[in-house]
Amino acid sequence: MYIQLYDTTLRDGSQGEGVNFSIQDKLLITKMLDDLGFDFIEGGFAGSNEKDTEYFQQVRKLDLKHATVCSFGMTRRRGIGPAQDTGLRALLATQTAACTVVGKTWDLHVTDVLRVGLDENLAMIADSVGYLASQGRRVIYDAEHFFDGYAANPEYAAQTVRAAQDAGAEIIVACDTNGGTLPDRLVETVRSVMQDLTIPIGIHCHNDCDVGVANSLAAIGAGAVQVQGTVNGIGERCGNADLVSIAANLALKTECHVLNGDGVARLTELSRYVYELANMNFRPNQAFVGRSAFAHKGGMHVHAVNRIAESYEHIPPEMVGNERRILVSELSGRSNIIAKTTKHKLDKDPALLKAILDRVVDLENEGYQFEASEASFDLLVKKCAGTYQPKFERIHYRVNVETAGQAEPLTEATVKLRIPHGGEVPSESNSGRSTEGGGDGEKGTLVRHEVAEGDGPVNALDTALRKALLDTHPNLESMHLADYKVRVINSAEGTAARVRVVIESKDAHDVWSTVGVSENIIEASWLALVDAVEYKLFKDDGQIAGSGD
Repeated sequence: MYIQLYDTTLRDGSQGEGVNFSIQDKLLITKMLDDLGFDFIEGGFAGSNEKDTEYFQQVRKLDLKHATVCSFGMTRRRGIGPAQDTGLRALLATQTAACTVVGKTWDLHVTDVLRVGLDENLAMIADSVGYLASQGRRVIYDAEHFFDGYAANPEYAAQTVRAAQDAGAEIIVACDTNGGTLPDRLVETVRSVMQDLTIPIGIHCHNDCDVGVANSLAAIGAGAVQVQGTVNGIGERCGNADLVSIAANLALKTECHVLNGDGVARLTELSRYVYELANMNFRPNQAFVGRSAFAHKGGMHVHAVNRIAESYEHIPPEMVGNERRILVSELSGRSNIIAKTTKHKLDKDPALLKAILDRVVDLENEGYQFEASEASFDLLVKKCAGTYQPKFERIHYRVNVETAGQAEPLTEATVKLRIPHGGEVPSESNSGRSTEGGGDGEKGTLVRHEVAEGDGPVNALDTALRKALLDTHPNLESMHLADYKVRVINSAEGTAARVRVVIESKDAHDVWSTVGVSENIIEASWLALVDAVEYKLFKDDGQIAGSGD
């Protein structure tokens, strides 16, 4: 059975706290959803703001292959004919082939929120759907608060959806707007209302009880043919049902068909793409596509997965475009170290494996955490194996923060590095930059002395470090810092406590994390920053396999 996927990330998802898409973001997401094979894309609330109006103008220029773009709006206002209603006119102005109209189901909302009579609400629904259908639009009717309304007054709730059906709606979407319905009652309600309808039913669930995905799948099992939701479940309050998990479950766990040929295998790509455009952090434990979804830490688990992957994985991670990750910590066993060192071709040396594990345990006792900093672990392996040759050596750094009156603080960092070089030491070139023989002036070594301002100490250090290295390592231009986290380890020490800094970096191909620990937050940040840069350089030189995580 084919199930329609209706995405409302651009409208309902954008109502989530902290979520804000530009017009370009919305167009890029639209194109990707279409590429993967989503059936409907709800672009925005017609006439509600200039951004959505501009989106509907621009989206017509996209060469979409599969998806139908929908505009969203409400039923007409009371006492106004549909042709004169500004909301319905705005829906038509979007020129979308399909319009999604939301109307009231719950008699409480009709009488106490809208403050209209029950019969007038039925007329508002019928007039709105009928008018849009008469103008050649496909009409999807979203029955708002359907399950609460059905629980309170099932006869009236049924009248509202029959009014939409009889006026020309092609599908009725039952909405759990408050997200408070549990699966058993939801299924019972869906089956009951289907007996009153001759057109298909869809489902739209919010996640306030953390069962949005479960409710959506249950409704499909009960006969719904369309499921609405958002990528990553973003949305108001606790969010919407996560279409990423729903699509993966339907495609891989049932006989239902969704998306196009490689759409399911690109779900991880889609998830992270939307997180990036929304400027949100990835949710590590997100089902199917999270970085931790196929991550194994316990030694017993890793030992089993190395032998039979399905012993601790419900699907191969590649089916959704994800990957298996083996975590390393003080809980690790020999199996974890073997799995992690396979790409270094060092997994056959028992003495080295023990040395690596012992070093991990020692460092984690000091506050390091390698399960979230795999790039630092890869560098640790090289150091234990004796294959590590630093790309640069720190001579010294200095960070200065100054304020003058009420002005914003000025942060300046100075970095002096010794950089191994394959040939003769070039002469001094750029003004303000020192180029000389390192140490006693030996050949094959550069010394760079750079200064840079930044928005805080870490940014200033990062900028100065890059300035010192870009001449010899121009590939650093493609690298940037994506996230920065600080954690106090021994809080009992107060402001003298040891801190752990984790930096997430990325380039066009990979994402990687590094860690530094010190009582000095600047030093901890420097250690994590140096690991991030060195990992990038080793990776690009082919001395470390890219993480891809």
